Amino acid sequence: MELANTSSPEGGPGAGVLAHLERLEAESRKKFEEPQGAESALGNKIRNLRSLRDKLRAEVNRRQAGVTSHKASVEPDQTFEVSEQEVLERKRENVKSILQAYRFTGLSGKLTSRGVCVSISTAFEGNLLDSYFVDLVIQKPLRIHHHSIPVFIPLEEIAAKYLQSNIQHFLFSLCEYLNAYSGRKYQADRLQSDFAAFLAGPLQRNSLCNLLSFTYKAEPSGQSFPFCARLLYKDITRTLPTDVTVTYQGTDALSTSWEEQRASHENLFCTKPLHQVFASFARREEKLDMNLLY
Repeated sequence: MELANTSSPEGGPGAGVLAHLERLEAESRKKFEEPQGAESALGNKIRNLRSLRDKLRAEVNRRQAGVTSHKASVEPDQTFEVSEQEVLERKRENVKSILQAYRFTGLSGKLTSRGVCVSISTAFEGNLLDSYFVDLVIQKPLRIHHHSIPVFIPLEEIAAKYLQSNIQHFLFSLCEYLNAYSGRKYQADRLQSDFAAFLAGPLQRNSLCNLLSFTYKAEPSGQSFPFCARLLYKDITRTLPTDVTVTYQGTDALSTSWEEQRASHENLFCTKPLHQVFASFARREEKLDMNLLY
């Protein structure tokens, strides 16, 4: 059988076969490229969406950071204001509770627009004596607005130690100083008013009444030489002296009996209130008078 001539010149029957082959090749290439183009378009879309997502996420993070920063600048001040107010309210209620709980011990007071005014009533041996007040301003820090505490009571020292840290200790410590002062003053006043007959001269005392000196006779109606007493209260929260010196005037060398009496007086002044010591002298004198009568 004779084969067809495919290498015939251009324009012959072979030209149609070549054209047909070219069309098949073009169609095949087209079908192959279409899926690749679709895949490429989908990839671009995914990349665009991811880029948009990243931008949105960055924007959200930026705004959240701004809100957090704003809260950080505002909330601490608000928290501080609330916390400070709560602390002041607690201190106010604490002072009120202390005054209510210890109203029978000489502490009383009333709330004021600034804080609280505390009244301290002193007493000795069941006798009501002087009263003092301290007007406290409840703020941060606590401070004393006005007071009637004598200048020789170490109010500033007591406040520096306890006012900011322990209001109860501050009030109790102040009461201790004032009661001790009032007690010492009461004893000195009683000596001058009730036992003046025993004194051989004026009673000398300082404003705090923690140093007393006087000359006295144990037997006011007798002719014996007087004793000289010096009472020192180193601890000004006490009503009894810490140091007592009693000397005897009139002779250079004391007899044994007078020395025993002098030492006995020193011991009495150290252990008993001043007016009680002289009350015992008075009872002894009365007993001696009664013995003379019978």
